[in-house]
Amino acid sequence: MRFVYAEDHALHAPTRELELSRFQPPFEHPGRARVVLDALEADGSFERVPQREWGTDPIVAVHDTGLVAFLADAWERYQAECGPTTDVVPDVFAHPGLRAGMGPGAEPSLVSAQLGWWCFETTTPLTAGTYRAARSSVDVALTAAELVLGEGDPAAYGLCRPPGHHAATSVYGGYCFFNNAAVVAQHAVAGGAKVAVLDVDYHHGNGTQQIFYERDDVLFVSLHADPARAYPYVTGWGDETGAGRGSGATLNLPLAERAGDDDVVAALDVAREKIGRFGAEVLVVSLGLDMFEGDPIADLAVTTEGFGRCGALVREVGLPTIVLQEGGYATDELGTNAVAWLRSLRDG
Repeated sequence: MRFVYAEDHALHAPTRELELSRFQPPFEHPGRARVVLDALEADGSFERVPQREWGTDPIVAVHDTGLVAFLADAWERYQAECGPTTDVVPDVFAHPGLRAGMGPGAEPSLVSAQLGWWCFETTTPLTAGTYRAARSSVDVALTAAELVLGEGDPAAYGLCRPPGHHAATSVYGGYCFFNNAAVVAQHAVAGGAKVAVLDVDYHHGNGTQQIFYERDDVLFVSLHADPARAYPYVTGWGDETGAGRGSGATLNLPLAERAGDDDVVAALDVAREKIGRFGAEVLVVSLGLDMFEGDPIADLAVTTEGFGRCGALVREVGLPTIVLQEGGYATDELGTNAVAWLRSLRDG
């Protein structure tokens, strides 16, 4: 199996994040991607491919052009407007309740106020290199997609960082700036394919769901922790099934606390059946490895062996498959778990 990696991900290197009213070292850091790279290279059966540059057109096919423009220079503008700092987070959010009955209003002009217009939470700081890293992550994803869609590989892996599945059309957050899986899915649709996105991250892929919620050419299926107890809390419920033309093209499969290998495999089998009925021609997998039993910010109990079982079951879907890295924060085991999942996808 071929995979794509680019060192520019390391340009996004926050020094801290704000979560649960505490500043803490970031769980999403450059070491995550490097440990996966080391494991793939040590395994010896994966071939590394350099990224291509794709520009912003594939990004604005799913994201607001204003979001792209904001991220392009927000950090530099913030330094000029507010003074030197390393990690930039919003102070005020554009909550709809603030303008109830008055319409959405207009985007503020100050960058300090624009932060809360384009970002929905506090754990995703902007740094000096964030935009370049986020653009590179999209390039990694699209290059992996081209190995499958353009060159005929049965499967390929994009070692994306920053991750992407929490970024919606017009907002970033959840460690995500641009939605890599959505960009790739739209790229495949533009080429004439019917696409299924399978999200197996511990956290619900709210951004991917929002982008495709009213469409019938992309199926979104997500296995994730029950939003009653897990981020992002406000999406991922079982009764969210799509709207308009997209009615029935969303399937959420929330998981109970401490759900283990058998539970996740059973949910994945339901997902596999849904994908088959949809008639997808291409599969995009948002691969989160934070379902792991030792993940520091999750509460499921999937083992390394369980990840192997999951990869083998995805192989049984029988579709050209583009796998893109999302979460996974047990850094010491992250590479081992990625190799287990990907080898099983490749070999069964």
